[in-house]
Amino acid sequence: MKTSWLLFFSCFLFFRGQAADKIYYTDEDRVVFDRYVSEMKANKSLPTGELMVKTARFFLGTPYVAATLEMEPERLVVNLREMDCMTLVENVVALTRTIQSENPSFETFCKNLQALRYRNGEIHDYTDRLHYTTDWIFENQRKGIVEDVTSAAGGVSLPVNVSFMSTHPDSYKPLKENPELTARIAVKEKEINARPYYYILETEINRNATGIKDGDIVCFVTTIKGLDISHVGVVCRVGDKLTFIHASTTQKKVIVNEAPLQEYVESIKRNSGIMIVRPQMSY
Repeated sequence: MKTSWLLFFSCFLFFRGQAADKIYYTDEDRVVFDRYVSEMKANKSLPTGELMVKTARFFLGTPYVAATLEMEPERLVVNLREMDCMTLVENVVALTRTIQSENPSFETFCKNLQALRYRNGEIHDYTDRLHYTTDWIFENQRKGIVEDVTSAAGGVSLPVNVSFMSTHPDSYKPLKENPELTARIAVKEKEINARPYYYILETEINRNATGIKDGDIVCFVTTIKGLDISHVGVVCRVGDKLTFIHASTTQKKVIVNEAPLQEYVESIKRNSGIMIVRPQMSY
């Protein structure tokens, strides 16, 4: 991962006539993007859920690599060559919205990705990134990019009490080196905890399967103290089996999970259930 990023390019893009923040990407990322557009442009009129699944399948076999966003200074990172679970989901949503747009360009993709990843779509420092998944859901629902359908799909109330980042600043280089950023994160954590949330219990997933659609984003609720979500993926069905596509930490690549969704959740000791988020069509 370090070797590949020695090749990064930093450039300026222009959105709506204004200079955007610098971004990090490689020539290979542009090649992957162009290949995606070439292969997917004939599918742009498909329903959003179906297009999400096709986009996620496009990345099958892509290597799992963690911490690809940890570049300094804080800028938009485009990495279509290697992903963790969250960057896979972000790339899939941003690419789906891009291919649905009138101008499916690399610049449009970068704009969509930045809008997803950062609060208000703006990058000033590390705290602007949506680090907690529940915050990511809240902010992107507010922007009209996704809809949290967990409650409608059979969810029950979920108490959230995030605190991990502010209580473990030494685990995050920008926080360790900048105590004022830790204080900002702590304020944001309090805001996150004050919001209402819902989840589908791990034992109730199959019973509520009709409310879970292909292309939905599945978020795995964790019991780890101070955290909210431990993993994410894109829902898909293989025959009658409800499962998901994800960047697997065990397989070290993007896969269609072999086990059904409920079976997978029940097999993870610190999982208690799921949240379901539905991407909205790009207009």
